Amino acid sequence: LKVLDIYEYKNKDIRELSALAYDGDILYVLSDYGQLHHFKLDIKNKKIKLSLVNTFKLRNKKNKPLKKKESDSEGLVYKDKKLYISFERKHRIDAFTLDGKKIKKLKLNEELLDKDKYKSKNKGLEALAYSEKYGFITAPEAPFIDNGTHILYTVDNSFKIKKNGYITALEFMSKNKLIVLERDFNNLTRRQFITISLVNLKKCNFGKCKKQVLKEFDSYKDKNVDNFEGLTKLDNNLFLMVSDDNANFLQKTLFVLFEVD
Repeated sequence: LKVLDIYEYKNKDIRELSALAYDGDILYVLSDYGQLHHFKLDIKNKKIKLSLVNTFKLRNKKNKPLKKKESDSEGLVYKDKKLYISFERKHRIDAFTLDGKKIKKLKLNEELLDKDKYKSKNKGLEALAYSEKYGFITAPEAPFIDNGTHILYTVDNSFKIKKNGYITALEFMSKNKLIVLERDFNNLTRRQFITISLVNLKKCNFGKCKKQVLKEFDSYKDKNVDNFEGLTKLDNNLFLMVSDDNANFLQKTLFVLFEVD
């Protein structure tokens, strides 16, 4: 994995970015506030250029803004001119129009329906990805309270992978190969670790999958390491990820362009 560019986005009105999706023209960006931003993305000479096009509030079927406890939007997929969003607190996946109006609720794997299994309300469905072969795939940010292993869920299947941190994003690189973004943070030392791994779902045995670590970032050793939560594929082996600044002046909103060999 090779980092090509790091771009700091500075706008005090756009904070806590948690997910990305790209349709080849518009970059869709979610925030924890239940806001959906449209950006124009230009990549020239492997450099990021962003310009804000529009911002919308996520809304219910009656076109009313989502209530605070229902608006903790975390994972994002663009598919067939719709946006699919996974949520924490009220753990679910919903389909929305491109300007943020809810269309319908999606069916979840039965294991994800028991709210008492989650480590906390804030450790819900942080990540979401899609492929034609597997459909939607998601994962709780932290393993369930009775399990020390991450489990990735489709509607009818599940895949176990080793835990390197909390899962913050998933994105398919190809039909079977899935990129997993994890974050680990020490509250005492403020040290942060970011792990980007590759999982080949086709090579899993009895639901257990090997994970190949592509890159590890350590805030004590690497510059520009922050709370990375969003990830999207731009082209073939080209990806973009974004950090959530937690509305904290000590943190940054960073867009990172990288390619996977």
